[in-house]
Amino acid sequence: MARTTTTTTMRRALRREVPSTVGLLADEEDFTAMRRRYRSFTFDDHGTYLRQVDHLLKDLAHHGGHTTVALFDPEEYAEYCTETGLDPDTPDSRSRFTAEIAATGAAVTYTGQPVDRLVPLLVHRAVRQATWEYATMLLADLGQCADCGQDIGRATFDQASHLLTRLLEEAGPGTHHLVCSVPADEQLLAVLHADRPPTGPATLDTTEAAEFVTVLAVGIALRTPGGLVLRTTTPAAPDRVHGWRLDQGLLVPLTEAEVFNAYCTDADTGEPLAPEPGVDYRAGFDITPDDDHPTHH
Repeated sequence: MARTTTTTTMRRALRREVPSTVGLLADEEDFTAMRRRYRSFTFDDHGTYLRQVDHLLKDLAHHGGHTTVALFDPEEYAEYCTETGLDPDTPDSRSRFTAEIAATGAAVTYTGQPVDRLVPLLVHRAVRQATWEYATMLLADLGQCADCGQDIGRATFDQASHLLTRLLEEAGPGTHHLVCSVPADEQLLAVLHADRPPTGPATLDTTEAAEFVTVLAVGIALRTPGGLVLRTTTPAAPDRVHGWRLDQGLLVPLTEAEVFNAYCTDADTGEPLAPEPGVDYRAGFDITPDDDHPTHH
């Protein structure tokens, strides 16, 4: 009996060491596509399916271990099965695909969130990843500069990285929220959060930072019009909002009036909006590249 108990205990301990991955059909249209295409997918109702996923996630969390929730896309799944020669109408194939997308696709870590919070998190993560991949492709397709032989994408990425560092240095201590918008064939939008202590460099999420820098680099390389906004929060003080526009590959500071107008105008209707209480609208500060990081031409 003691041996059996010890074996069971060891297996439970090992189970907590094994990560779990759950593929989630966040969209009802995607759910319907799976239900119609594959007889082995036995759920009939998206709401019931989501509730069952919620119960599954709670059960996995109860038994310990790390759980990742990945966005399951039926079209990508069909392509995956075609490329790998798998039968798409089996749970095993769906499981293998889920393991793949957990490593390369849109995924979030389960920390006890209810499924109605997980769905928008996953969708947001998928949009971020698609933006990053598209922006990266644009940079990769630029090739080499005819005059200097530099890789344009790499050069502008380095320049954008330096500009971000300068922005956070000049912004000073506080919690910073940055938004960069760049029009390409599609509108590219990147968001970055950073915390800067009174001493030392800012701390930020490396993936968010890479996405932000990539989008900014596209605006620099393509010399498209665009914009960047920085909002800083510090204790016992109004939030500060600064703004810049992208002009011929440069970040040009907006005036205080321009920042105010940008924040206090409805982007869809053009109608004025009431100023947000507790916010100071300020001109952008100068972050002209120095001699060590020249603007790429």
